Amino acid sequence: MGESKRSVLCMTLGMVETNCYLVWNKESKEALLIDPADSAPQIEKVIRERELTLKALLLTHGHFDHVLAADALREAFHVPLCAATPEAETLNDPDLNGDARFMRSGLRLKADRLFTDGEKIDILGTEMQVIFTPGHTRGSCCYYFPAEQVLFSGDTLFQGSFGRVDLPGGDMPSLKKSLDKLFALPEDTLVLPGHMGETSIGEERKSNPIFYY
Repeated sequence: MGESKRSVLCMTLGMVETNCYLVWNKESKEALLIDPADSAPQIEKVIRERELTLKALLLTHGHFDHVLAADALREAFHVPLCAATPEAETLNDPDLNGDARFMRSGLRLKADRLFTDGEKIDILGTEMQVIFTPGHTRGSCCYYFPAEQVLFSGDTLFQGSFGRVDLPGGDMPSLKKSLDKLFALPEDTLVLPGHMGETSIGEERKSNPIFYY
């Protein structure tokens, strides 16, 4: 996050190399964890070694590869698990969250807090905005920090790509509308996606293949 008071650490975890982001205030040591993908002991070790106070677990969506460490970390740090309101069904249904197809472990999660679209939250000494971006799943969302112009885009927007729509809850018309919302953000906005490397809104406006669909 540039020269701001907040830092970001990306941990790429799990069978499909999902990006899990630890975000913290360098002064207060308060932290958020976005998409607790896998390897709960590894994540816990990183948080404790930095002497951070975890305040919440945030989900961009409910697919298994983004949530496998959620319950263990919620229990370890006694923090709420948060997601967009429309994603509650996906979290609690193995057929929708991909567990039935890929893991077969009976994965079901219940969020402690469900966000509304456009909700603004004061956290880590700054403002975070919740942007609903259905299309990859029914309740996908992104987390935007306007002061730093940083967007955590989950599986909605990737570097030179976008989220797949061929899984349960996927819908291309909805995804295109969601990307229109994201492309309205400032072009210098740094995009930190759920897989692969970082990009920017300006770069994706120019070259993202969604415009061919």
